Amino acid sequence: MKMLINSPETVVADALRGLAAAHPELDVEVDRGVVVRRHARDGGHVGLVSGGGSGHEPLHAGFVGYGMLSAACPGEVFTSPVPDQMLRAAKAVEAGQGVLFVVKNYTGDVLNFQMAAELAEDDGVRVEQVLVNDDVAVTDSLYTAGRRGTGATLFVEKIAGAAAEEGAPLEQVAAIARRVNACSRSFGVALSACSTPAKGGPTFDLPDGEMELGVGIHGEPGRERRAMMPARGIAEVAVGAVLDELEEVAPADGPVLALVNGMGATPLLELYGFHAEVVRLLEARGVPVARALVGNYVTSLDMAGCSVTLCRADAELLRLWDAPVQTAALRWGR
Repeated sequence: MKMLINSPETVVADALRGLAAAHPELDVEVDRGVVVRRHARDGGHVGLVSGGGSGHEPLHAGFVGYGMLSAACPGEVFTSPVPDQMLRAAKAVEAGQGVLFVVKNYTGDVLNFQMAAELAEDDGVRVEQVLVNDDVAVTDSLYTAGRRGTGATLFVEKIAGAAAEEGAPLEQVAAIARRVNACSRSFGVALSACSTPAKGGPTFDLPDGEMELGVGIHGEPGRERRAMMPARGIAEVAVGAVLDELEEVAPADGPVLALVNGMGATPLLELYGFHAEVVRLLEARGVPVARALVGNYVTSLDMAGCSVTLCRADAELLRLWDAPVQTAALRWGR
């Protein structure tokens, strides 16, 4: 496999150096693996910290900035960051109002963020944690106990970040983040395997002419494999799986935030065409789309495919979604 890297051992550090050069508004500690919004303590707001294995860019470091995350902790490729990273990030952003950890439901992330929270509490930093577990495809996987955290992570970080920016207290920011997660469901589809720098080739076997329905963002197996279908057929499977689960979320006739997320190797030409199919299916089911986002936001290295995330959004969540944001990967209203 051809990759635009120096070596597998330095790929994350090299990327962090590039992030720092491209975005001087961020304080990037390459050796310690921490990305912090400059002047994160200004205003005395709740700090938002998230993180996870690298390879899902722009998640999470690309979402550090005004109206979203205060700091992010990138681990090695598909590997959880360590508690020292999270503790350092929490201390860097704590402004007297406490810190919220946004944690995707993967075993390593959950354990390490929990340990970091305990260490932070020992140092006098109040910490709340919110677990993101929106993936409806499978209950348990190679990396998780329970449902995986995927595209809803973006919704949680954006909406909770807006609440923190407005000066909401820690308990309220955490409650909003949990509400967003509870109102969100996701389903992913792989058209090809991803290739990690260390392996230098595909991480799993997906024969030509087949696709994986319900794939995870590390290439974990989904519900089933099928012969390749047109976009409309794939959308029917993904949207149907998500809406089946959203039926339990009130109000059943309310609008949704819709994310059509590329896995890393799918061009926008295909993603926008797929989004058209998603909207067609939602309209047929009487589900209005209040806001839509299409692009690569929660990726899996060079995997071809996409995921669909829907979030039932009331007036408050829509207002917070629309609030200004300025990060490397998401920006509007400023």
